[in-house]
Amino acid sequence: MDFYCLFCCVTVIFFKEFHARLSAGFFGLNHQKSSTPMLNIQAPLPQDLPAFFLTLCLVLLFVLLAELLTKKFSISSLVVRKIIHFCLGVVVFFVPSYFQSSFYPALTALVFLLFNALNIRFKWFGSLLALSEDNNLQSPAVKSYGSLFFPLIFLLQILFLWESHKWILQTSMLVMGVSDSLAALVGSSVGKKHIEHLTKNPKTVEGSLTMFFSSFILLSATLMLFSKDFTGGLTGKSLLMLVALALLLAVVSTAVEALLSHGLDNFFIPLSIAYALYVLEMNHTILLERFLLGGLFAFLLAVFSIKVKFLNNSGATATFLLGTTIFGIGGMAWTVPLLTFYLLSSVLSKLGKKRKAKFDLVFEKGSQRDAGQVYANGGIAWILMVIFSLTNNPAVFFAYLGTLAAVQADTWATEIGTMWPNPKAWLVTSFKQVPVGTSGGVSVPGTSGAFLGSLFICASAMLVNVKWLSDFGILQSFLLIGFSGLLASLVDSFFGATVQAQYFDPIREKVTERTHSITEDGLLVENRLIKGTPFVNNDLVNTLCALSGSALAYMVIENVHLFH
Repeated sequence: MDFYCLFCCVTVIFFKEFHARLSAGFFGLNHQKSSTPMLNIQAPLPQDLPAFFLTLCLVLLFVLLAELLTKKFSISSLVVRKIIHFCLGVVVFFVPSYFQSSFYPALTALVFLLFNALNIRFKWFGSLLALSEDNNLQSPAVKSYGSLFFPLIFLLQILFLWESHKWILQTSMLVMGVSDSLAALVGSSVGKKHIEHLTKNPKTVEGSLTMFFSSFILLSATLMLFSKDFTGGLTGKSLLMLVALALLLAVVSTAVEALLSHGLDNFFIPLSIAYALYVLEMNHTILLERFLLGGLFAFLLAVFSIKVKFLNNSGATATFLLGTTIFGIGGMAWTVPLLTFYLLSSVLSKLGKKRKAKFDLVFEKGSQRDAGQVYANGGIAWILMVIFSLTNNPAVFFAYLGTLAAVQADTWATEIGTMWPNPKAWLVTSFKQVPVGTSGGVSVPGTSGAFLGSLFICASAMLVNVKWLSDFGILQSFLLIGFSGLLASLVDSFFGATVQAQYFDPIREKVTERTHSITEDGLLVENRLIKGTPFVNNDLVNTLCALSGSALAYMVIENVHLFH
């Protein structure tokens, strides 16, 4: 399963849980009950029926026109699809103006979600499907589910935002519909400079610049247009601050569009904009000024990471998005532990490079991390930050430290275990001695490093005087976070020894995590699977490790009932 799809599904599930908690009154530092009902469908109103049928007919007209243009006039299906995408973004922007109830807009989104799903399955309207250059509908390289994600995110925003925050729905959907379409059109027509190491679908500098400038213009205009509708944290903000917010959200939208493929940008562009605007409005502990500074710091960190080769382009882009959320929303209490993991683990990965060079074939990826590794190491922490911003539950912070301790422990175990002179390793499932670097292997230096690395995460949180840690107890906090990281690293080793895919490299005659090897003359050779499940790669195992560390810390805190 594609990691993005997994992340998408998890996000939807979490948001349903968040809003259930919100409606139950768990929002805010004092857990005051929210005045805004969530997940609400209003009763249908007879006066909305004409607008409902008009909308259905309008979208159907777009579909028929697309078929006509592609089949009769041989216009590129990409151009036609993006023009429809553009028009639908504009139509959705005006939907709240001519519907009084959310029932028929939600029904419209549901109808077209079903229609697009059936169209992908049966290929009734080829103009709506992503085609390869030879118009081969079966080409897996261009398979896209953007036509599904568009009505899906529209439906979710109707359910959660219609009654009290229609302007957020309108803003986020307009940016996605218009800017994403313009970026694709410009990138495919005049884009010449491709951005390397970013995503499976090629992205160009010209397309990304189009995405940024169009998003900035639309966000600036809509924030000023809807400023009279602000009721929370954005109320009374100066024009300069709103323009700065539009600038940051434009960079976020551009990063999301550049990083995602298979149509997932249709889901995550409006989701990222809606989330940021929602928490800035509703959570009064999150200041706009801090959010802007956090975004700036995340951007500078991403640029620095590329310069020193800690991350490639995809990894730096993912780090910017993650950092903007955690630095800008979480503040110092959340920032310092994340930076502790990032800096210490990145530096450790660079140390002893010559000594670790002999293990380079064993590991799936090198020391320069990509987006997949950022998701695997920081994705759970990212989700926990989102949960906390909507619930302010202190137990979530302990889970956050637990997941950072887990990934730090895993990284330190690997780095220290392979750097140690003449190390010995044993398979965690059978205690049979194996070569150092083998998936599932553990060593005394590596295990010790794992526990030490976990303690550093807790210590970093202590340095910024997080009151919840002292309330729980200094020693207890160190033990909880330390053992959360240590046990999670053993979970990582267990999965590595049992289900993680391992291959045989026929060129160098070694067992490796890499699916392919390169000969001396540059020929790509597929390695033979000898153990594990193909889709269980190192990134998935690291994600399970991070999840186990957070789960242990969270369950302990919840069971002691200290913060209830």
